[in-house]
Amino acid sequence: MIMMLGNLLRRTDFPVSRMAQAVRLAHLKVGEKLPSVDLFEGSPKGSVDIASLFAGKKGILFAVPGAFTPGCSKTHLPGYVSDFEQFKTKGVEVIACVSVNDPFVMAAWGEAHGAKDKVRMLADTCAAFTKAVGMDFDATPVLGNVRSKRYAMLIEDGTVKCINVEPDGTGLTCSLSNSLLSQL
Repeated sequence: MIMMLGNLLRRTDFPVSRMAQAVRLAHLKVGEKLPSVDLFEGSPKGSVDIASLFAGKKGILFAVPGAFTPGCSKTHLPGYVSDFEQFKTKGVEVIACVSVNDPFVMAAWGEAHGAKDKVRMLADTCAAFTKAVGMDFDATPVLGNVRSKRYAMLIEDGTVKCINVEPDGTGLTCSLSNSLLSQL
């Protein structure tokens, strides 16, 4: 499935709305603040303002194209869960995973991988945050809707200090936990 997503990203005839193109041009950069967007944790009542979550803290924010997809479940999320203590010793106070999914799916995915008290599992139900940071892509043919590119950010007091975006948007190289650990 990940290879299919990568192939879709390389297609030049793939339909992209003007709004998505404009947002992609406004890609969040090092030195910029996280936008204030509500995501959901656990249920639709569990609203979390992403900017407030990282205010006054050193943290990691990583995003995946989809919960329970192969690369996300076998490599990406498990790496951050298993490296939690190493991040903590380097001063990281919060690790959050964002995906364009519903909060129930994100909660179940986190539970399935032992993320409780290690990685905050945040649902970007309408891709509002993903679009605001310019990391959206149209995965409708494979995953049914707009999804997030795969990336990881180091954030200090709500400001992006480092951002690693997978070159094809879906690969598993620079956004993995070991890559970010080496940058701390």
